[in-house]
Amino acid sequence: MGLSSLHRFAVFTALCTFVLIFLGGLVTSTGSGLSVPDWPTTYGENMFTYPMDKWIGGIKYEHGHRLAATFVGMLTVILAVWLALKEERKWVKWLGFGALGAVIVQGILGGLTVLYLLPTAVSIAHGMLAQSFFCLVSSIALFTSKWWRTELEGIKFEGSSSLQTLSILATVAVFLQLAFGALLRHTYSGLSIPDFPLAYGQIFPSISKEAVESYNQELITAGIKWAGDKPVEAYQIMIHLLHRFWAYVVAGIVLFFGFKIRNSRIVPKQIKNAGLILIVMIFVQFTLGILTVLTRKEYAITSLHVVIGALVLVTCVLTALMIIRLRLFANNQ
Repeated sequence: MGLSSLHRFAVFTALCTFVLIFLGGLVTSTGSGLSVPDWPTTYGENMFTYPMDKWIGGIKYEHGHRLAATFVGMLTVILAVWLALKEERKWVKWLGFGALGAVIVQGILGGLTVLYLLPTAVSIAHGMLAQSFFCLVSSIALFTSKWWRTELEGIKFEGSSSLQTLSILATVAVFLQLAFGALLRHTYSGLSIPDFPLAYGQIFPSISKEAVESYNQELITAGIKWAGDKPVEAYQIMIHLLHRFWAYVVAGIVLFFGFKIRNSRIVPKQIKNAGLILIVMIFVQFTLGILTVLTRKEYAITSLHVVIGALVLVTCVLTALMIIRLRLFANNQ
């Protein structure tokens, strides 16, 4: 099997990672993180032979996520070995080993989240490493593509560094937003503000002790919380506001970037298409964020919000890499 087969396998690995992130979103969105309380076994049984008739309730999400993660881990082993044997560029070989190292660490973090009962820092690290791993395997797919290797001949790219800078800015902005989203999910701050576009009827809600007490009463009255639940605290409201307000900034940056490359006369068709994809996805993602609040975190919508965010990040990363590649090629002419 040649390099084209390697490229297709890298794409398949990236697609499976995309599905895995969606499944991970289902685990958090359904509150199934501790539905299986042991690791690496499942209720004391071998994970791979655990009977399907026992996949009930949250177990089907958590156990299914574990099996999918194992499958992606196996794909990553194959990808790393394949790159080591067939890839001529040493830096791409090392990316394969990096992906392998990342998936091993990711598996360990996943186990620690269970064994230590979902510690916030570990859970956030687990979520963000998943995003980073998705970007890494998608980048490997790009680096092994025919376009990256041979199709730059005849392409003229005389643009300034502004597109490159904007692509990097968009990538950083989206990554930060996903980190804020992970912080939001794992501190249970998603419904600390139950309305949109205002927050308890205000643009900047007060976080005084009296105000927070009134918010908690409002949440109980609305049926979002029960009287015996742990009350929402001021820091959770601040985390929610951080994620919400930064979303406006990210949307503005990504939309500007998308329109910029879509209307550019100096970039090839592939990058123009990426601009259109970014424009569409940021509208979809923003809508999903609103619906996540208004539907009180309906699990399918919330999980889609997580995975589309990952797709926006990967699109920004790949677009940035393509622009950098074009500039390096142009500078070497």
